[in-house]
Amino acid sequence: MRQRIAQRLKDAQNTCAMLTTFNEVDMSNVMEMRNKYKDPFQKKFGLKLGFMSAFVKATAFALQDQPVVNAVIDEQEIVYRDYIDISVAVATPKARAGTLAIEDMDGGTFTISNGGVFGSMFGTPIINPPQSAILGMHAIFDRPVAVGGKVEIRPMMYIALTYDHRLIDGREAVLFLRKIKSAVEDPRVLLLDLYWPRRGSVCSREGRGSLASSFSMAG
Repeated sequence: MRQRIAQRLKDAQNTCAMLTTFNEVDMSNVMEMRNKYKDPFQKKFGLKLGFMSAFVKATAFALQDQPVVNAVIDEQEIVYRDYIDISVAVATPKARAGTLAIEDMDGGTFTISNGGVFGSMFGTPIINPPQSAILGMHAIFDRPVAVGGKVEIRPMMYIALTYDHRLIDGREAVLFLRKIKSAVEDPRVLLLDLYWPRRGSVCSREGRGSLASSFSMAG
């Protein structure tokens, strides 16, 4: 399995014109919301309220706004998908037990990788083929930032988008990250679906393919 994963990633390096662009996200508001509601959320749903769900939904907004990031090159054609299927790269029980099958890694139109859970401050993720881009989340650190002409200490996260430059231009990559940044920094727009441009179906997948949860959002 490790050999198969390595081959897929090496194929991506050999085939794609990979480029990475970065931005940073002020996590103050989403952290405040999490701290306020994490206990009642866990009591009701039996799950811990983390930050991944906010990034999955913000990514869905951004993929709708920049559909080329959700597209794929199929031989000599560009295929624009009419659906969004977000894979989340995590250390699943199957992966730890060595029972993860190739089928568990198939599917998905876009991947989110969170190196922040291991303390990563900065990194450039590798595209999961045949997808055209991948978002990298990183650890949250308190840093001085300029806010309204003053220097304040804020919890900040660097985010990275690695993309296939054969298909996606720098402008589209930058706008994609800016959409995620603005949505996460104001989580009210996530709750109210204010960034949702049209009706769509979103599927969130764990472990690069093994289904974790799915939900539909319409606006």
